[in-house]
Amino acid sequence: MGARSLSVLLLPLLLAAAATPAPRDGEPRSCEAVRKVFQLRQLGSLRGVPEFPRAGVDLQVCTSKNPTCCTKKMEERYQTAAKQDIQQVLQTSSATLKFLISHNAAAFQETFEMLIKLAENYTSTLFCNAYRNMAAEAATHVQEFFTDVALFVFGTDISIEEFVNRFFDTLFPVVYNHMINPGLTDVTLEYAECLQMARRDIRPFGNIPKKIIGRMGRSLLPSRNFLQALNLGIEVINTTDHLHFSKDCSRALLRMQYCPHCQGLILSKPCMGYCLNVIRGCLAYMAEVDLHWQRYIQSLEELSSAMHGTYDVEHVLLNFHSLVNDALMQARVNGPELTEQVKKVCGPPVRKSTQSPHCSFDQNKYYQGLKMFSRDSEETLASRRKEFISHLRLYRAFYGGLADQLCGNELAAADGLPCWNGEDVVKSYTHRVVGSGIKAQSGNPEVRVKGADPVINQIIDKLKHVIQLLRGKSFPKYDNWDLRQTGSGGSVDEQMSGDCDDEDGCRGSGSGEVRRVLKITDFLLVQT
Repeated sequence: MGARSLSVLLLPLLLAAAATPAPRDGEPRSCEAVRKVFQLRQLGSLRGVPEFPRAGVDLQVCTSKNPTCCTKKMEERYQTAAKQDIQQVLQTSSATLKFLISHNAAAFQETFEMLIKLAENYTSTLFCNAYRNMAAEAATHVQEFFTDVALFVFGTDISIEEFVNRFFDTLFPVVYNHMINPGLTDVTLEYAECLQMARRDIRPFGNIPKKIIGRMGRSLLPSRNFLQALNLGIEVINTTDHLHFSKDCSRALLRMQYCPHCQGLILSKPCMGYCLNVIRGCLAYMAEVDLHWQRYIQSLEELSSAMHGTYDVEHVLLNFHSLVNDALMQARVNGPELTEQVKKVCGPPVRKSTQSPHCSFDQNKYYQGLKMFSRDSEETLASRRKEFISHLRLYRAFYGGLADQLCGNELAAADGLPCWNGEDVVKSYTHRVVGSGIKAQSGNPEVRVKGADPVINQIIDKLKHVIQLLRGKSFPKYDNWDLRQTGSGGSVDEQMSGDCDDEDGCRGSGSGEVRRVLKITDFLLVQT
């Protein structure tokens, strides 16, 4: 976890101060060691630090019956330093977790952008190769469709059903003009608008638009929620990294970390039980995040395990062009019948005097662009997502065990060594050690914990909401989209077997099915 930063920071200070240890009776003969540490820590001017012990009648926290090397001004500086120290340790403790999530959030977003662009290129190539005479007109509609896909995946509040229907609405006049009832020139704008409005009633593409809506919903929604959840994870860590400490906690941190200095005990560390009481008291609100954090990671894991087959965004996007081809073929087969239906609704075709240009798609540039997509059937988006989750799972108990980790790795004295108990150096801490969380702090002898932290409560509410999203309970259902029935133990492919047959195109179609073979760059996963 790399949680030795504070010890490394203090090492030269401790070495410098070790030359002037306090006598065994606990009363320092000189404050020289304290002055050295105070100066090296840059806590303030040495002019305010006594050279020899004095009575500490003005001290509020680091009180002692013995003479002291501290003043009230030093006590204030020490309290600020104690809070800064614990915040630094907290940030160091969470640094690897934060980097794991933030790096992968950025990498997954970039991968989705690559997938969307690749799917758009596949679709443009389909038109240029198989339907060249309508490719130029279709290009704008293809581009607009994938722009909508990207907007949805990255969080814009738009409807999948709406933008899929809009794509086929705008595509129908192009298909009618060039495939169903071709002429020497294009139909007029008014006639094209009539065709758009009639498309959903005439249904020239059969059931394929509805099928695409279902597939897009089942794949894009989980991907969108997956990205949103990762961004929330970063927000949770940023919030807890900059936790506001109460006045009572600040005083307890001062007493634990720097009050020994006042007695010349600059090398002493707090007893383990004492440290746990102080840190568990200070992090009591943060410990309340633990249960929701565990559920958050579990929900991410369940969602990731369920994103296969018709839930797999890679599979759905890279085979979108195949379904478009099926839709066009269906319109061609039913051409005579569609012509009669159109005449009943819009009348005979009304054409303008110009002809649309042919395909202008630069396929050479497209194929050069594909070189950045290394192909490897063994390394898919799903496999990388699974690997990321396996690393994230190691942090499920991060918030629940944070106080133990900080005291065990950083702050407290090793077992069997003399230690500071808040008043003196002793063999062991004799007070009761409380558990984690707000309720357990009622018997904490070191820190009083009152009420609740509104910032932490807000983070918990956000975690609850994203857990609902990840479990598929807070957005529209598309066909049988409901992850509550899957989880990590169930196969979506088995549960969706009724939805994935030859008619659905799961085994391929007129333009051929693209297998899930997009390789993601090696930087996507951060090894911990």
